[in-house]
Amino acid sequence: MLRSTNDLQGYAIRATDGDIGHVEDFYFDDQAWVIRYLIVRTGSWLSNRNVLISPIAIGNPVGTQKVLPISITKEQVKKSPEIDTDKPVSRQHEIQYLGYYGYPYYWGGVGLWGGGIYPAMMVPGYENTPAERKAEQTQAEGERERTEALLHRDDDSHLRDCKAVMTYHIQATDGDIGHVEGLLVDDQTWAIRYLIVNTSNWWMGHQVLIAPQWDREGELARRHGLRERDAASVERRPALRVGGEAEPGARSRPLRTSRPRHLLDSRGET
Repeated sequence: MLRSTNDLQGYAIRATDGDIGHVEDFYFDDQAWVIRYLIVRTGSWLSNRNVLISPIAIGNPVGTQKVLPISITKEQVKKSPEIDTDKPVSRQHEIQYLGYYGYPYYWGGVGLWGGGIYPAMMVPGYENTPAERKAEQTQAEGERERTEALLHRDDDSHLRDCKAVMTYHIQATDGDIGHVEGLLVDDQTWAIRYLIVNTSNWWMGHQVLIAPQWDREGELARRHGLRERDAASVERRPALRVGGEAEPGARSRPLRTSRPRHLLDSRGET
């Protein structure tokens, strides 16, 4: 199901032994366009400290209660590596974090999450893995993890926080289209399927969806903005009204009539 990041903000994060806090923001991978971590503001039990929660630990959302269940305990969260969420997350921070929870690294594979598309498949001892293969995989993965850690410890993690993207304006070749107002995320893979763009500055009362697949070459990371071919191509797109969960028809709408080329920040600068 597609869900808006605006709606997911504020969801309670429920550990196996109680709530730990609520979703404050997200870190997404600007190369693969997938949510890598949820930034969670803990309650008074942990001095309102911000912690990271990986989708690897997240179960199916309970939309009626606005809850995201996770497969770890409050004690594990309490002892997890501290991180300053006001600063960029480095690959070394990720290695430390994933190592603490015993998660394999998501980078280096052919899928969104290692060799697959679902983060749950990265949980050690994933239930759909045949028992006779688990021991072999554990040993092989351990060796691969050590090699990956050495090879990629200084890599750019390509992580950006979602709230920062909300300042981006969409600039067409013939004028400003609007600004990014939210992201639509697949709650099973945590892939970002669409940017929700508010066009009220020239097309009152409308929102349109722009798919991020154009960014395979890292345009966002290099130039910090988004450019559509022209405003007319956007105006031909169906209007969208997003509450919390996206309407089913949003997947099949013909929204990729032009390829975004350039992103601008809130001041209109590259």
